[in-house]
Amino acid sequence: MTGTGTARSLDPERGTLDKAAGENFPVAPFFLPRAWRTDLMAVYGFARLVDDIGDGDLAPGGADARLLGVCAEEAEDRLVLLDAFEADLRRVFDSTPRHPLLRRLQSTVRRCSLTPGPFLGLIAANRRDQLVSRYETYDDLLAYCELSANPVGRLVLALTGTSTPERIRRSDMICTALQIVEHLQDVAEDLTRGRVYLPAADMKRFHVQEADLATTSAGASVRALIAYEAQRARDLLNEGAPLVGSVHGRLKLLLAGFVAGGRAALHAIAAAEYDVLPGPPEPGKVRLLREVGVTLRGEG
Repeated sequence: MTGTGTARSLDPERGTLDKAAGENFPVAPFFLPRAWRTDLMAVYGFARLVDDIGDGDLAPGGADARLLGVCAEEAEDRLVLLDAFEADLRRVFDSTPRHPLLRRLQSTVRRCSLTPGPFLGLIAANRRDQLVSRYETYDDLLAYCELSANPVGRLVLALTGTSTPERIRRSDMICTALQIVEHLQDVAEDLTRGRVYLPAADMKRFHVQEADLATTSAGASVRALIAYEAQRARDLLNEGAPLVGSVHGRLKLLLAGFVAGGRAALHAIAAAEYDVLPGPPEPGKVRLLREVGVTLRGEG
């Protein structure tokens, strides 16, 4: 067992929140007001834990399962764990949840008058991952992103008291784009989990077979497919980017960081000539800062 795994099994809350350091961009950067940072980390903890349940990445020892009231015999059943997690989420809104991450979230929910919908969407996305491993069309993938990604942006707007229909629309575009970028970075890893998030219709169009995704380096057809999907993500980011200019102050910088993180990741994918199979192309800090500046100036 690794040191991280040991820490997670001993302190599930701390182990989950520590994963924030590995994100493409800061989850709750230092320049935000303390209350915002606290609330963003509470939401992050929820999102990270539900993803860990859905991906089978809980630490050995079953600490999270025990906290959710799941017996050892069922601790490996992701659907059972997701059901238990949803039941504990509902306690956030009407009683006292069992898991410390959800007790942390309860304070944020009450302070910001959050509703269950976005949280239930994230659970539904991970439940879908247990039942659906391929997406036939791009529209099918967008419907998945509506559950797996868009709730996060909506929660950020709700936490900061800046939700409007137009901002939500732009936020959804950004969040969907970021989800697609993550899928492009993780093609090889997702395949090892038995999942393919590249639309089957697009794979057929570019003459790509699943076996082509299992190689150590991408051929010309795979690269062309990745470039095509990357352009779709780029277009969504650009269409959503006016969200940044619609807000002010430190929230503007936070949202610019989200957009810039996606743009920098897309640049890294392009710099790798769209060969994502050896591993996720990672953006450098200089490129990320450059993209933040471009996004803040509205030049993207």
